[in-house]
Amino acid sequence: MTEAQRKLYQTHYIEYRQQKCDFTVPRRYQHLEYKSGGAQGWVVCAIDTVLNRRVAIKKMRNPFVMEISAKRTYREFILLEAFKHPNIIELLNAFSPQTSASQLSEVYFVMELADFNLGHVIRDKRLPHPHLSFLVFQLLCAMKHLHKSGIIHRDLKPENIVVNEDVTLKILDFGLARRAAFDTQMRMTNYVVTRWYRAPEVILEMGYTDKVDVWSIGCIFAEVLTRKILFPGTDHLDQWRSIVSKMGSPPQSFVDKMSRHVAMFVRNQPRKEAKSFRELIPDEYFPRETEDPRHSLTADHARDLVEKMLAIDPDERISVDQALRHPYVAGWLKQHDVNLPITTHRYDDNIETEERSIAQWRVLIFNELERYKETHDVYGTQGTAV
Repeated sequence: MTEAQRKLYQTHYIEYRQQKCDFTVPRRYQHLEYKSGGAQGWVVCAIDTVLNRRVAIKKMRNPFVMEISAKRTYREFILLEAFKHPNIIELLNAFSPQTSASQLSEVYFVMELADFNLGHVIRDKRLPHPHLSFLVFQLLCAMKHLHKSGIIHRDLKPENIVVNEDVTLKILDFGLARRAAFDTQMRMTNYVVTRWYRAPEVILEMGYTDKVDVWSIGCIFAEVLTRKILFPGTDHLDQWRSIVSKMGSPPQSFVDKMSRHVAMFVRNQPRKEAKSFRELIPDEYFPRETEDPRHSLTADHARDLVEKMLAIDPDERISVDQALRHPYVAGWLKQHDVNLPITTHRYDDNIETEERSIAQWRVLIFNELERYKETHDVYGTQGTAV
């Protein structure tokens, strides 16, 4: 690091459960504390001394160790920067302490800091009906905006959703997002993503649409209600068996849409009858004292919405627009604008298919960070907000 860089950056050493990670960040960020960590990166909370607010800083984990990790980093940066929506996490800053593409090894994103991720809410809180309804409504609003803007998230799970004390919700992590117009016949099995929220058409390597996000929301909603993972498969094939054990064997009309070898696998599985959603999510999981039949905030309406989201055949599955009109969440439509302007973004799926070396990915991402630096006060030295 040059002398000029040392004046702008400071290295902090973060420890958590015998793991260590160094964060080299602009000096505007102080009092860094570990918040979370996973396969894609470490996250700390910090004080932005320029804006006088708490923020989250994500350090991408080994962004250039493989081509797939470089792609994730690029996608997340381009899409986080583009989307401005009440239910999508806001990117506040992006930077790297390296000064050339050949040296680039660290990429950091600064984002809004939320109070909890949804996984913590599931473990620690039993939510009343109005809160349950509002959380699902906000998830649907975020997906409506993404889908209208031509993006499928593809990796919705509790850890990628954050919630504040006032029950406002935001989604994050766009490392697996894709344009809806992209060749959706591609496989997703190569990606290291949580399988428990994958839609059947993804597991069975069929074509998929934005309905994959609806399936994930249904799984998440059921998990919030029961505090248990609905389909806890141990591997790719066991995930399908877990779905069938509760949802029943798929109809012939769905099997007819599969490739020959996948259809053969599905037909060779023992036939299962679907369990009722009253059995899967019994009344005991609902806060009866907060039921409000006048506003359709009842266990029956909640179960009905989950059931419609978890139709095995995506052609039979409820759409985001239909879900927003479902009685269990439709009451929020009067208070919230769900038709915000479409987000234009520069994400280009051709980048996914073009052959690039790691060195070329470094150049591409370094140039994006330099472009960002030209239009944002990365270091807090210009006397204006980021």
